[in-house]
Amino acid sequence: MSKKVKERKDSFTTPSGIEINRLYTPADTKEIDYDSEIGKPGSYPFTRGIQSTMYRGRLWTMRQYAGFGSAEETNQRFKYLLDQGQTGLSVAFDLPTQMGYDSDDPVSRGEVGKVGVAIDSLQDIEILFSGIALSQVSTSMTINATASMLLAMYMVAAEKQGVGPHEIRGTVQNDLLKEFIARGTYIFPPGPSVKITIDMLEYCRDSIPSWNPISVSGYHIREAGSSAVQESAFMLADAIEYLNHAQKRGLDIDQVAERVSFFFAVHNNFLEEIAKFRATRRLWAKILKQRFRVKNQRALKFRVHSQTSGVTLTAQQPKNNIMRVTMQALASVFGGTQSLHTNSYDEALALPSEEAATIALRTQQLIAHESGIADTIDPLAGSYAVESLTDKMEQEVTKYIEIIDAKGGMIKCIEDGYINQEIEEASYKYQLEVETKERIIVGVNEYTTNQDDPVDILKINPQIEMIQKKKLDHLRKSRDNKKVNQGLSKLENAARTGENLMPYIVQSVRDYATIGEMTNALQKIYTRYGKQSSRAV
Repeated sequence: MSKKVKERKDSFTTPSGIEINRLYTPADTKEIDYDSEIGKPGSYPFTRGIQSTMYRGRLWTMRQYAGFGSAEETNQRFKYLLDQGQTGLSVAFDLPTQMGYDSDDPVSRGEVGKVGVAIDSLQDIEILFSGIALSQVSTSMTINATASMLLAMYMVAAEKQGVGPHEIRGTVQNDLLKEFIARGTYIFPPGPSVKITIDMLEYCRDSIPSWNPISVSGYHIREAGSSAVQESAFMLADAIEYLNHAQKRGLDIDQVAERVSFFFAVHNNFLEEIAKFRATRRLWAKILKQRFRVKNQRALKFRVHSQTSGVTLTAQQPKNNIMRVTMQALASVFGGTQSLHTNSYDEALALPSEEAATIALRTQQLIAHESGIADTIDPLAGSYAVESLTDKMEQEVTKYIEIIDAKGGMIKCIEDGYINQEIEEASYKYQLEVETKERIIVGVNEYTTNQDDPVDILKINPQIEMIQKKKLDHLRKSRDNKKVNQGLSKLENAARTGENLMPYIVQSVRDYATIGEMTNALQKIYTRYGKQSSRAV
């Protein structure tokens, strides 16, 4: 009888609780049919990637999330990053912009320009993209409750450059259900919020065909403490909810699904993160084909932007974060992402400095051009461990989706507190593992030092709030206020009668109405969430 060899732990599991075998063999993949479950890249079920050539044809879009202070300052950062080889823009907005408040609203005091760029009107967007050819770049905007207004501003700013709506490319996040789960930057109750989301899906289908009107976000769910399994499951359940409502509106899901995109967080457990990409891509194709009867092959493709994880970065020994970001970026590429943002090593301390942002971008460029892993498609396919984990991930995600369906769908599960409870339990379990050192965080619960690792951090101009207030004051004195008020009245009436809001928002934007003014017009009908229960879509 052979003696059992002592190992570091009694059992090894991923952060999602999936057990990791001591050794993977052909026995772990014998039930997997290659043709139906793995297949070729660019073909159903897209396990190996959504393009037949993947990175051999074109590298992923390299985005660096940026936004701070004024539109002028962020414009300079954008131009710097583009000069350094960035291939797509990604905009961070400050909290007042996200929450539908103007910079001179008393609620905005102390928050203007702090966690992103301050945008009050079309005037700011024109400054933000001044000197940047919007026909040449793809732009992602991390904005949700006011996504309709920011998209309208972007479209009108492009028109002023001579770039038509059919020519602009990019994404607005526009995932309000996730806001009720993870972030809280909602304005209206879930019902009206989803209604506005569907308005944008319909409007973009007809007017901005190359734009992705929604990026269903698992990222913020993961940052709130979920596991990788929960991130995938709750993200897909949100997407199912949106498509159900689009179907009720009478929209053709074969058309709509083609412009639905997704947003993943990427954490440190390398194999689980790679399996997450592959399993979710396969499962989304199955959901569309089997549940929604989608026949359009382009619509079946799970198109995903990914970002390395902010919550995994540490204020202790911050330069360790460079390696964390590198591991996460590698997992994204092995997983088959379509675009990627790499976090800067100083983000646990402040908004990224120019030096830190450059290192983050260089990380992507080094992986793309020096590692060799982009030279062959899905290089880990066939790995007993990766294929087994991909299967287990799909099974666990499917279990959650079945539970959510049985409970009445995602809105019902959000309102009943089920989703938040599941995330809280996963977060608590992970924190216990860290505190007991079952999971080691280098520099935090092990390998610590008593010496500080000084880092120069970015400081926001303390005058930004006053500058924005002056700009708003000048705007309100110089624009045609009669025209603005007429447009806002029409917007309010459209909300009252249930019309698609986008044409009215676009007109108000053209008239230089502010985000706060448009929000207030809609608030008269929808109310701010918390003051009244959710209304039906």
